[in-house]
Amino acid sequence: MKRAAALLLALFLLPLPVRAAGVVRTSASAAVLMDGESGRVLYACCARERRPIASITKLMTALVAAELCPDLSQKVTIRREWTGIEGSSMYLKPGEQLTVEELLYGLLLSSGNDAAAAIAGLCCGSQEAFAARMNEKAAALGMEDTHFTDPSGLDDQGQWSTAYDVALLARAVLAREDLSAIAATRTTTAAGRYLANHNKLLWRYDGCTGLKTGYTERAGRTLVSSAQQDGQTLIAVTLSDPNDWADHARLLDYGFETYPRRLVLEGGRRWLVPCAGSLCPFAEASAGADLYYPLAEGERLELDLSLAEGVQAPVAPGTQLGTARLTLNGETVLAVPLTCRTGVLDDRAPAGLLERIFGGG
Repeated sequence: MKRAAALLLALFLLPLPVRAAGVVRTSASAAVLMDGESGRVLYACCARERRPIASITKLMTALVAAELCPDLSQKVTIRREWTGIEGSSMYLKPGEQLTVEELLYGLLLSSGNDAAAAIAGLCCGSQEAFAARMNEKAAALGMEDTHFTDPSGLDDQGQWSTAYDVALLARAVLAREDLSAIAATRTTTAAGRYLANHNKLLWRYDGCTGLKTGYTERAGRTLVSSAQQDGQTLIAVTLSDPNDWADHARLLDYGFETYPRRLVLEGGRRWLVPCAGSLCPFAEASAGADLYYPLAEGERLELDLSLAEGVQAPVAPGTQLGTARLTLNGETVLAVPLTCRTGVLDDRAPAGLLERIFGGG
């Protein structure tokens, strides 16, 4: 048996100083703005329309490479077939040696198509085999409208994605400290080369943390950016956007101003579950960590609380005692297990142990 309670969180009724923001307008054929922590979509325009994405593809290349070759200090000898590839390049030379990390810098900062070929060859032996791994990873991330055929994005006839799927990819890249650090780098020196990030927002937008630019004649200008302010991370994606720098600044401003990150459930908040077979009549359930969610002014979350009717001692720390679901307009947006904070001993525990735990004299 379980008991359920619905509680309105009064916290969200408090007025917050949010500047009024009108409807965002961009020049993009497709766009999305996503909260990086929760995945909530804050703005969308044709966000699930399949389109070519050009060099944004390299975010998936970097993600798969970091998983297949986790030792970024590994040395790679450059083969001739990985060099002289058309388009943007980090100008690899046959026979020279670079680390996987240096190739990733060339991939994400200089958008090197040669770096993409070298990474694919190192990890899987061929671009075709590597593209298969890229598609496997896309499926695992829930990128339902994405298909890759090469690691660079040059083959935009055979591969496609959507603004929404690219945002999911960006979340996965940001979750890796090694890749997010590379994507946020403005300039560096790698293998004797000076590399400058193509992403101008790193210089132009306060709190920008990456991520990747792209361009082909068919795809147009593509851009995925991320920024962090006041502990909140936002991800913006535009496809075929001739005014992407300004559009991303507007999208990010809109997100931070209109959907600020708010504390929605305190990790230390406790609920009591009746406990039999112990000197302590209750076990304490809590989320354990503070939960946050982006909310516009006037939006309200409802807490649906489901707790066990009762438990039998002993109860080990970390035992799940229930679930807290936070809903917005009837839709669950967050669900977190409620676990026993400190554990509960049964009444057969040695007296000395009980005294130490419960403070007996």
